Amino acid sequence: MLRNGLLFVMLAAVLVAPFALRPQVERGVRAGEVDTVAVISPHNEAIRSEFEAGFRSWYRKRVGRDVRMDWRLIGGTSEITRYLEGEYGASFRNYWTAKLGRKWSAVVEGGFADGRLRADAPTEAREAREAFLASDVGCGIDVFFGGGTFDFISQARAGRLVAMVPPGAFAPEWMREEIVPLRHAGDDFRDAQGRWTGAVLSSFGIVYNRDVLARLGLPKPMAWADLADSRYLGAVALADPTKSGSMNKAFETVVQQRMHAVVAARLATAKDKDTEALAVVEQAAVAEGWSEGLRLLLQISANARYFTDSAQKVPIDVAAGNCAAGMGIDFYGRQQVEALARRAGSDRVAYVSPAGGTVFSVDPIGLLRGAPHAGPAREFIDFVMSVEGQRLWNQKPGTPGGPERYALRRLPVRKDLYREPAASAWRSDPAESPYTLAQPLIYRPEWTGALFGELRFILKVMCLDAHPELQSAWREIVQAGCPPSALEILTDVSAVDFAAAQGRIRAALRSKDKIEELRLARELGEHFRAQYRRAAAVARSGAE
Repeated sequence: MLRNGLLFVMLAAVLVAPFALRPQVERGVRAGEVDTVAVISPHNEAIRSEFEAGFRSWYRKRVGRDVRMDWRLIGGTSEITRYLEGEYGASFRNYWTAKLGRKWSAVVEGGFADGRLRADAPTEAREAREAFLASDVGCGIDVFFGGGTFDFISQARAGRLVAMVPPGAFAPEWMREEIVPLRHAGDDFRDAQGRWTGAVLSSFGIVYNRDVLARLGLPKPMAWADLADSRYLGAVALADPTKSGSMNKAFETVVQQRMHAVVAARLATAKDKDTEALAVVEQAAVAEGWSEGLRLLLQISANARYFTDSAQKVPIDVAAGNCAAGMGIDFYGRQQVEALARRAGSDRVAYVSPAGGTVFSVDPIGLLRGAPHAGPAREFIDFVMSVEGQRLWNQKPGTPGGPERYALRRLPVRKDLYREPAASAWRSDPAESPYTLAQPLIYRPEWTGALFGELRFILKVMCLDAHPELQSAWREIVQAGCPPSALEILTDVSAVDFAAAQGRIRAALRSKDKIEELRLARELGEHFRAQYRRAAAVARSGAE
């Protein structure tokens, strides 16, 4: 009897414990008294934890109710984009056929979310587009939080993001130009139609391990080109740009820097200073800079130990000594530096932003079409953009208005927070002043902005899919003393030059028939594999 009673008590404890240990906000309330915000996000646990805690407190004071955060975690921004496309496609199909009583077709499927739909498109496609934009079709999620501007611009153009401020309502103060500018240093910081806004700043740099560099006899890397040094062979950590929009932005930054350098050099030596003549010179220099940037990325990729699915893995592996250095997002690098200093008192890991090679972009936030909890969702966006929410990004834990547990080590997007001298002592990175950089890299969207997806595709076929052949050839070339003839073959990017990116590659990626993209990917993948094998053969032969 005693044993049976004990077993009963233990069983009851197991059943009751999950309910007893739920957060306080979810206990002591009746059904319907807790509001919900469903958020899809690539942000890490530290960010989610701090913003959830801060928003719950803020919402309770402002609205007088409790709120529950329903985080949807499916991966990086690329995975999120594919998920949203699929969910909205299925939802609109049901709306089109069940509610509107219309027949589904390939024309409807290709037209309803096409933000570039032409005026002479088929009538059915235009009607589907109009119906989608007039509908409240949703995906069961309220807010898209985090990612890159390219992804949010694409979602807004497709119609999956809607105005964050209800019609007729006053625009919040964070929409003022002096608080969050529409554009900065050539990059979009907010959507002019109010469908998304930058929530936090991001930049890119190099995280490196001082101990590993000393062992390899290398100086600390200060520029992107340093990672192409042959002594880094097998010692560079990179993230997969097809999985991370932020990392693809980092690779775009490398290309933009090379473009700026070539354009400046060509314009400085141009004999004809006529405006039209200079425009022709610049156009040719941009194409040359594109190829130079791709060659640099190819050589850095040849040194790469891997392309990880998670950008967070790069600084972790560098800290562990598995790699000497890696390209990374600024806050991942800073967080790793802080974690090592706090846990082990070690300064073996450092982070540097290459001078003249860093551009600040934003990780946005936006309201999704058909948001099931639109009211609380708008409150969450307001909180993220408020002074209280923005303080969480860079203040030290435990400081007034700062995070509870984690130092997020990210830079707020609000300009007014950098004009608070008294609060600088509370910040984790008080020396960072992104709006007053001495040598900013000015982003030129007309150069590469329309080729963001094409760049990701090129890196996939040139560096990721053919990485074993690329690294093997590079090793042969290094062992042979880097003969110019082999190096020239290895770094030949003529198959994916500026004209190809704007022509056949763009056409394949935007084709309604996805077979075109797959066919081109196979063709270019085989081309580069054969090219790398040829370069290795030339290196082995000793040809000059």
